[in-house]
Amino acid sequence: MSDVVVRVAGLGKRYAIGTRRKSAHPMLRDALAELLRSPRSALRGLRDRRGRAEPESRPSHVWALRNVCFEVKRGEVVGIIGPNGAGKSTLLKILSRITEPTEGRAEIHGRVASLLEVGTGFHPELTGHENIYLSGALLGMRKGDIDRNLDEIVAFSGVEKYIDTPVKHYSSGMYVRLAFAVAAHLEPDVLIVDEVLAVGDVAFQRKCLAKMEDVHQHGRTILFVSHNMPAVTRLCQRALLISAGTVQADGPAPQIASTYLLASLRNTAERSWSDPATAPGNHVARLRRVRITDDSGTTVDTVDIRRRVGIEMVFDVLAPGHVLTPSCEVFNESGLCLFVAHDLDPAWRCRPRPVGTFTSTAWLPGNLLAEGSLQGSVRVFSKNPYVVHFRHDGAVAFHVVDSPDGDTARGDWDGPFPGVVRPLLSWTTAFDPLPTALSPNQP
Repeated sequence: MSDVVVRVAGLGKRYAIGTRRKSAHPMLRDALAELLRSPRSALRGLRDRRGRAEPESRPSHVWALRNVCFEVKRGEVVGIIGPNGAGKSTLLKILSRITEPTEGRAEIHGRVASLLEVGTGFHPELTGHENIYLSGALLGMRKGDIDRNLDEIVAFSGVEKYIDTPVKHYSSGMYVRLAFAVAAHLEPDVLIVDEVLAVGDVAFQRKCLAKMEDVHQHGRTILFVSHNMPAVTRLCQRALLISAGTVQADGPAPQIASTYLLASLRNTAERSWSDPATAPGNHVARLRRVRITDDSGTTVDTVDIRRRVGIEMVFDVLAPGHVLTPSCEVFNESGLCLFVAHDLDPAWRCRPRPVGTFTSTAWLPGNLLAEGSLQGSVRVFSKNPYVVHFRHDGAVAFHVVDSPDGDTARGDWDGPFPGVVRPLLSWTTAFDPLPTALSPNQP
C-alpha cells in the first residue's frame, strides 16, 4: 500500500466574478436600486421592457488556485501558510469534497475529518449530543465507536452543560470547541484544520495543539492552515507556502515559515533617509539611518544564532545641551516585545550631547534570541521632562537561523523548539554510583 495519502496534481479552481443576469420580472428592491443609481435609465428601462430577458453581462473570472501539485505521506503533519486570499481555504474545501476543482485532481485515501469554519458540518437544529453522532456517521464511524469516544469528546469540548442544547444557541467558541473535539477524537485518517481555531481562547488553542500532536503520534495525517507561525513550526515538520493561488515553496516548516514572514515584513535590514525634512525627528534630534550589522560592519538580514548582531542607528543632534538616550525594541513575528534596551555607554550617559552625527549600536550577543523573524524599532528620548525626539516602529527586520551543528542550545534535538529566547546555558552534573546496599546484583 502506498504511503501517499494526499495527492494533488495540476489542481485549479476558477470562480466567476462580476456576472449578473437581469430577470425578465425584476423584484421591487432591484427596481428601486436601479432607480437610485440612475433615474433616467431606470425609467427608460421600465418603458422599453416587454418581458424579455436582458442578456447576461460579460463574464469575468478569477483563479483562486492554479496548477497546484504536491503529495502528503501517511503520518505527516503539513502546515499550509500564506497571505489572506492566497487560496488556502479553497484548497482545503476541495480536499474536503465541499467544492469541485475546475481542473486537475485531488485524491485522499482514507477517512477525512474537516474543521474549516464555524457552521460547517453541524446541523443547527440538532443538539450537541446528536451532532456528535451525525458527524461520526458522516465519517463512516459505527455507533459503537462513537459510544466509546463520547465521554472524552464531551469532556474535551468543555460544553457538558449545554450538550443537550441545539447548537444554534452555541457561541462561536462553544461551537468550535465541540467541532474540534469531534473531528480529533473520531480517529480520522486525515485531519484538516483551518484557521478556525483562532476563534477559541488561548487555553483552548494550546489544548487543540496538544491534541493534534497526540493525533500525529498515532500515525495520522494532519493538514493545518494557520497564520500563527509559532504553532505551525511547533506542530508541523513540513509546510507549503501558497501565494496567488500557487505553491511558492515546500520544505521544512521553520524554513518555509521564515521565508513567508520575511517576505511579508514591510521593512528590510536597512532603512535610511536622504532628505532630513522627511526623516523622523524634531528640532533636537533627527534619525538618519537604521540597519542590522554583523561584526565586520556588513548589513545583514539573516543572522546565525551563534553570532552577535548589532542594531545600528545614525542620528543627527541639531540642538546642543540635551541629554539624549538612544533606545531599541525587538519584536517577534507574533508582535511580542522580546526586550527593550537603552544606551548606557558611560561616554555619553547623563551628559549633554553637542551638535553632530552620532552612531549608536546595540549589540545582541549570540545564543540569545530564538530562531525566527524579528523586527527592530528605534527611538531617542530625553527625561526630566520625558520627551521622545523621534521613534520609528518596525524600522528594520532580520531573521535568526539556528545551526544544524549541534553546538547551540538546541543540541541534538531536531524537532520544534519553543521559547522566545534560546540561551546556551552552562550545565553541571553530579554523579554518585549506586550504593552497594542498593545494587541490583545484591542477592
